[in-house]
Formats: sequence, C-alpha cells, structure tokens
Amino acid sequence: MEIDLLLLHALIPSWTSVVLLVSFFAYLGISGTLVPGKIVPGATLPDGTRLRYRCNGLHSLLLLITILGIGVEVNLISPTVIADRGLELLSATFGFSILATLALYIAGRQSSARGSSLKPHVSGNLIQDWWFGIQLNPHFIGLDLKFFFVRAGMMGWLFINLSVLAKSIQGGSIDLPMILYQIFCVFYILDYFYYEEYMTSTWDIIAERLGFMLVFGDLVWIPFAFSIQGWWLLSNKVELTKAAAIANCIVFLYGYRVFRGANKQKHIFKKNPKALIWGSPPKVIGGKLLASGYWGVARHCNYLGDLLVAVSFSLPCGISSPVPYFYPVYLFILLIWRERRDEARCAEKYKDIWAEYCKLVPWRILPYVY
Repeated sequence: MEIDLLLLHALIPSWTSVVLLVSFFAYLGISGTLVPGKIVPGATLPDGTRLRYRCNGLHSLLLLITILGIGVEVNLISPTVIADRGLELLSATFGFSILATLALYIAGRQSSARGSSLKPHVSGNLIQDWWFGIQLNPHFIGLDLKFFFVRAGMMGWLFINLSVLAKSIQGGSIDLPMILYQIFCVFYILDYFYYEEYMTSTWDIIAERLGFMLVFGDLVWIPFAFSIQGWWLLSNKVELTKAAAIANCIVFLYGYRVFRGANKQKHIFKKNPKALIWGSPPKVIGGKLLASGYWGVARHCNYLGDLLVAVSFSLPCGISSPVPYFYPVYLFILLIWRERRDEARCAEKYKDIWAEYCKLVPWRILPYVY
C-alpha cells in the first residue's frame, strides 16, 4: 500500500515539472521561428498547395544543449532533473496531450476552411475524430503543430536519455551496455535532425490528420516509451561480452544503413525523379513509383531498417527481461499496421500502377519472408 501511494504521489505533476515542460515548449516555439534553417517545401497537397517547413531542428537542439550545459556548469539546473522527475513529467505531458487534442478537436469542428491543410474531416464518430484528428496540418501562432510535436518528442527522448546517463554517472554505475545504448540513441536522434527535411515526405506529415494518436505518440510515447532501455539499465546490471557488443554494433549499423538509405532514396526521387539510384537510372512504374534501390527490394524496406535499429537499442540490455524489448515489439506491431494502411491507401490512389509495382516487388518488408 505504501509503495502504491508513493507511486501515485510521483505521478502527480509538481510545479517544477510543469515549468520544465512549458519552458521546453516555449523554447521550441521561439527557436522554431527565429533560429535560421533551410526552408523546405512540403509535398503537394490535393488542392495543389505546398506548405513550407523551416528545418532548423538541429540548430535549435544544439543551441538548447549549449544553454543547458551552461546552466549545469553554473549550478542553475541539475543534469538529473528529468530523471529525478520522470513520472511527474510523464503525467504532465500526458495531461498536456489531452488538452492539446481537445483544443484541436474544437478548432477543427469550428473551422470553415476549404484548403487541404485546414479543411475539417468530420466523420460524425466522436472517438474516431478525436483519435485520428480532424485537420491535416493545423497551425498555431505560425507554427505547424504536427512538425512541432514530433520535434518536441525527438528532443525530449534525447534529454531524458542524457539525464538518465547523468544519473548513472552520478551513481557510479556507468558501464558498456549503457554507453552503447546512449551512443546508438544519440546518433539516431542527431541523424534525424540532420536529415529533418526528409520528414516532410513521410506518411505522418503527408497523410495523417493531427489527433490524439499523433499528439500522444509524439509527445508521450516517443520520449517516454522509447527511453525504457535507459531506465532499465539504470537499475539493472548487464554483463556484455566483447562479441555481443560487436554484434550489437553490426545490427545497429546495418539497420541504420537500410533505414536512412531507403528514406533518402525516396526523398531524392520525389525532388528529382531522374536522379541516379545506386549509380544507375531509376526504374519508375507509371512515372510515379520508384522501383529501384531499396524500393526495388521491398515495398517498405525502410521499416525493416527501423526495426533493426529498434532491436539494437534493446540488445545492450541482454535477454534476462522482456521489459527492454517493449519498444521493438511495439514498433513491429505499429509498422505492420501502418504498412497495411499504407498499402490500402496506395492501392486506392495509384490503382493499376500500384498493382504493377506489387507484381514487380512482391515483398512488403522483409524479402523472402514477408
């Protein structure tokens, strides 16, 4: 009973956790507008318009790291403040995601916009409209909220990990598994922001409306669920052999190569359909679908890379517990579900062209298996 009460108390947001969260969002809003960055045109929407995205995430992230580093150096902020208040921040962020979704739902229902970005899509089913959202690309004070939320989630994931690392160092428990996990995550997140413009051509930005599914997924699920391995390593000792560490690195590097390579090929093709793929002219189906490179191996080869990277995040934790493997298992289920939705959408959009592509590239994610 006492443990339950302590856990319940830890889940109640304090003013400190609320201030941390609001300050973080305020910084992202200001830096997203003021920090220099490449202006990237998004995909062409059904009404022929294209949104413009300021891809300054990497600069904003490095600036924030510098500011926080100075704050830690002058004892203005503790490097373990996030790890110390993890559950408080989790509940505060969850509460914010509910409020944000409610505001989006109300604004969407009241919108009379006719453009593709803000045109309301009301099904009449309250749960469905709340979960999937009503508008495609809602904005607030000039910020594209969909782009803002995913940026917040990815940065939040990094800062949770860094705070957990600081707590590990502070407690004298830093070891090889924690180092490997932190290196993989830091590389993956920095790479995400280095190639942030590729996000503008992803399914989430192009096709998903902004509802609870994306808001919760970006603000709560990404930073708090994806960092489970770090939290687990903080309180569990793992003996990792040199061979296991090398194998872990190979899984990560191969997964990253497939994931980044596939997404890069797709993004480049959309900008220049004649650009060489693996040193040769691309094979294009119906003038629209790339069937070369990774996209000639499997129709969603990027998902395979993402899954391998997710597994590599968990491998440093060993195999004594299923808890650290929650993330790759969840991601596997999510990507299978998303792949099915994407297949249905593409079949409807491209019709015979999609059927021809499926005949040429029969494998969905993993060649000769699925």
